[in-house]
Amino acid sequence: MRAGRWTLGICLTLLWQTPAMAQDTARMDQVMQYYLGEKLFMGSVLVVKDDKVLLDKGYGSANLEWNIAATPATKFRLGSLTKQFTAAAILLLEERGRLKLDDPIGKFVPDAPAAWDKVTLFNLLTHTAGVPNYTSFADFKAAMRRTVTPAELIATFRDKPLDFAAGTKWSYSNSNYILLGAVIEKTSGMPYAQFLQENLFTPLGMMDTGYDSAAQIIPMRASGYVRRKGALLNDDFIDMSTPYAAGSLYSTTHDLLTWEKALYGGKLLKPGSLKKMTTPFKEEYAFGLGVHDDAGHLRFSHNGGINGFSTSLAWYPKEHLAVVVLDNVVSGNADLMMTKLADLALGRPVILPSERKEIAVDAGLLDRYAGRYQFERGEVMTIVRDGDHLFSQVDNQSKIEMFAEAGGDFFTRAVDSQVRFVMPGYGPPSALVLHRSGPDITAKRLP
Repeated sequence: MRAGRWTLGICLTLLWQTPAMAQDTARMDQVMQYYLGEKLFMGSVLVVKDDKVLLDKGYGSANLEWNIAATPATKFRLGSLTKQFTAAAILLLEERGRLKLDDPIGKFVPDAPAAWDKVTLFNLLTHTAGVPNYTSFADFKAAMRRTVTPAELIATFRDKPLDFAAGTKWSYSNSNYILLGAVIEKTSGMPYAQFLQENLFTPLGMMDTGYDSAAQIIPMRASGYVRRKGALLNDDFIDMSTPYAAGSLYSTTHDLLTWEKALYGGKLLKPGSLKKMTTPFKEEYAFGLGVHDDAGHLRFSHNGGINGFSTSLAWYPKEHLAVVVLDNVVSGNADLMMTKLADLALGRPVILPSERKEIAVDAGLLDRYAGRYQFERGEVMTIVRDGDHLFSQVDNQSKIEMFAEAGGDFFTRAVDSQVRFVMPGYGPPSALVLHRSGPDITAKRLP
């Protein structure tokens, strides 16, 4: 029944498509085929605008060992896309009078440390609590294989000092959403997974979404991979009790479209609650969502990354545009794919690395570009000349070759990014602007 409905929808869409839309759809598939061929993506994507399906397809394998192709029905781990479901559950509980967003976390966590006295649920939702991120601890990789309870997870960070006073700064921390999961259990009287199933997934008809488990048999579930030294390998095991309310869910592209329509269409939350969820506080972050101005287009989005999987989910409310990208290679390229597909859906051009034309640049000019450039969050990109090419390196990451193109820009093929140097005159650049996925990022030249 589900498959039949979607097949009919696609056929009806194709009947009325204009040649321009058909061309855009073909271009979307061409873009995805390129990244598949370059081994930069493998998974399922869905692009829907004004209820019209523009792209609905799987690329590569859901399981390499059995040569099973990825399809729209393939289930993927979501990673941090889970956070918006956790945030919505908190807002539902607020609507039911079980909690308030200005409640301190100590109201729900037994024997909470004194350092958390001023940490509220609002701070946790917006990543302004200052609670250290447990997934960045030195022993996390060794600990992630164990089955743990929420209380045991909280114990790993409860006695550590706050990174900053609650509400004063923004810093992404998975620990925040672990605490929110415990709040959901405390106030609802049921396990986190059960509350989401009974209050979100089942009412919305999301039959292919749930709390992931290594032990459970989950039909159509993708295997997760990682690329190391050019080869795809099975990624390291993680017990799904470890990401918990910060990253434990699985879903499909179609179910996530159902979620987008229900959440932003007012089928789940009251208007006031939805307004809270989509209003950014610091660093363009609201409740489990990033809120961005994408060149004049409002976008609610989030990405996810967990062992073997990268994900990206975006909603453009004015255009009624949904872009879902689920990747079963932990590459971080899901956001890049989302950006490319959204650009095409919004009528913007997309140029593939293979379509960019390299030009020669005088060695003296390349020497002017060389230097160290610091981004706002502290990372430093070092630009060096080697022969007739520039190479970039961010902190201790690998060097990446850069190629000049017409107009004074440079591009890379390894990570599909572009760099523009800000030239105030005849001296060295004052800054560089990096474009990859999402908003451009500026790095100022260091002395």
